Amino acid sequence: MNAQPIIFDGHNDLLTRLWLSSAEDPVHDFIHASLPGHLDLQRCRKAGWMGGLFSIFLPPYAYVKNNHPEKLLNPSGLDSDSDSDPQQIVDICCAQLELAQQLQARSDGQIQICTSLDQIQACQQNQQLAIILHLEGAEFLAIKPDLLDIFYDAGLRSIGPLWNRKSIFGDGLNAPFPHSPDTGSGLTNQGKDLILACSEKNMLIDVSHMNERAFWDTLEIINQPIVATHSNAHALCQQARNLTDQQLEAIKQSNGMVGVNFDVAFLRADGQRNTQTSLDVIVDHLDYLINHLGEDHVGFGSDFDGCLLPDDLSDISQISMLIERMQQRHFSDQLIEKVTSKNWFNVLNKIWK
Repeated sequence: MNAQPIIFDGHNDLLTRLWLSSAEDPVHDFIHASLPGHLDLQRCRKAGWMGGLFSIFLPPYAYVKNNHPEKLLNPSGLDSDSDSDPQQIVDICCAQLELAQQLQARSDGQIQICTSLDQIQACQQNQQLAIILHLEGAEFLAIKPDLLDIFYDAGLRSIGPLWNRKSIFGDGLNAPFPHSPDTGSGLTNQGKDLILACSEKNMLIDVSHMNERAFWDTLEIINQPIVATHSNAHALCQQARNLTDQQLEAIKQSNGMVGVNFDVAFLRADGQRNTQTSLDVIVDHLDYLINHLGEDHVGFGSDFDGCLLPDDLSDISQISMLIERMQQRHFSDQLIEKVTSKNWFNVLNKIWK
């Protein structure tokens, strides 16, 4: 492969990082300058990273309180065990949507929010950054259900109904290492109703933060490809959020997709947050998933700007190191192209219809 392949990524947390940023104008810095973290427009272009699913995410209250108290509307009025107050949850998610809209509006056509494969492919042809809006954790929809339609109209096309916290929609997925994905109850009736509502809109339903019971509940109620945007193989790393062979078989049968997470804690056999982690471990997970799902159903789900990366992949500018390692492990040019972009294009097209 002579040229760097185009890379379309299943998950990043840039919008949350922009919201948490202390920079005077982080949107400007992302587009025109440089930004601390894993991504900015200049580095993305040089690396051939054309975009992907951009998460709108509510960070844990304790993290925001301890590290970014200025972002809280009323930090003194919240107790230490609270995740947030209802209006604050809504405001944080709306602020991240607004940041995505600002990225598009202020980029002079260099960044586009996309809602169809045709739009994504136009971005590829025009060397634009493609943003697909994704909701990671749906707590704010429990507060204002009508916001689903509003966010959909603004471009939201992918949703992970659950995160690590327990919510009205179901139990979160949070357990010490090592652990199976069986960490609690599945979807509540409200969770099933939300997933059905999103499926009726032909939205991608992300199972990456679902525990095992919620995963099987989801398979029972929707008829579309099942996608884990940023998860790995439980057989290689026994984090609760990684997927068992039985779950992989179900995803395969649904004609679905798994995006490999680059976070070292979800890669390493010992589950440690140790950046001295070989890129071979990422390729191990890619190889394992391809063997179980087939080469048309695996891609990248990096978790850029929301994870701890291996030293040799410290940000997007070093993605070529991973491509080179894949080549050294005898991944063909055709397979690399599938993993880096084509498989995501195909599964999104199937779901969005």
